[in-house]
Amino acid sequence: MQSFAAAGSRRVPAKPVIAVVGATGAVGIEILGCLEKRRFPHSSIRALASARSAGKQLSFGDKPLAVTELTESSFDGVDLAFFSAGGSISRKYAPIAVSRGAVVVDNSSAFRMQSDVPLVVPEINPEMLARHPGIIANPNCAAIISITPLWPIHKLNPIRRLIVSTYQAASGAGAAAMEELRESTRAALEDKPYQQKVLPHPYAFNLFSHNTKVDPATGYNEEESKVIAEARKIFGEPDLMVSATCVRVPVLRAHCVSLTFECERPITPDEVRTILSTAPGVQIVDDIERNYFPMPKDATGADDILVGRIRKDLSDVTGKSISLFCAGDQLLKGAALNAVQIAELLL
Repeated sequence: MQSFAAAGSRRVPAKPVIAVVGATGAVGIEILGCLEKRRFPHSSIRALASARSAGKQLSFGDKPLAVTELTESSFDGVDLAFFSAGGSISRKYAPIAVSRGAVVVDNSSAFRMQSDVPLVVPEINPEMLARHPGIIANPNCAAIISITPLWPIHKLNPIRRLIVSTYQAASGAGAAAMEELRESTRAALEDKPYQQKVLPHPYAFNLFSHNTKVDPATGYNEEESKVIAEARKIFGEPDLMVSATCVRVPVLRAHCVSLTFECERPITPDEVRTILSTAPGVQIVDDIERNYFPMPKDATGADDILVGRIRKDLSDVTGKSISLFCAGDQLLKGAALNAVQIAELLL
């Protein structure tokens, strides 16, 4: 794996020149939106993408933003680069950006498990930014949504075992998958044939195991393995017992996650509600009387992760285990927003 010379605490200037790699993709567009919404200081912004997207016009504020082709010279004078164009692009161009003086916040899986690259959720481990090699990894979306609500609990009553089941929206597979869900659903409603091109199975009115390669040795697919490994790294708990099942569901945007966790000491649902009521980046949605709990429709477009269904795990007679359900916007806190929050800490 690529190694980087330590950049110490390489600083980003107060008004940096920013590059967004993969600017025309679903996450790239959201990064631009987050930068605008949060009034991220900058002197200029470069929208970078493949040659086929060069010349397109995006908007930033009330001004057009022209897309230019990504090349090795794209990073001359860049102070801060957001990458969201896939692992192969990150592996090739992120080191180039660093060599030209930029700090890179990378949304791919290319560097997440590299020992000298911090894997950061600002609500959990911002201290990891104190020393980085020029690249900071943005975690997997399912991992972020799963563990952000658990961190404040873990700090007070350490979590020893975690079972994760995800219900992942089309947005996790990009804009093309979202469009395939729209088109295939329309075809199904009109009783017309449809041949999927992006995902391996029919998507309309269907769900299936996450469309990543399954390791025959463990039986876990790549998405599940990412959630397990990244949870351990972000929490700084290499021995954390984690099991994950990741499923793709026919929802356009926002992932949901069912979590059951076992703590070191007994814990009650009321204690969990109290802890989460003041947790950053979390909103409790737990209305038992109305049977109203976290849903993708409410999480879509929201910065916070919604948490509810907070209850005892009745299978654990020790009283140490809790089950809950959460929903978070994969394109925001699961990707773009988390990346921009990391950058805000670098200023």
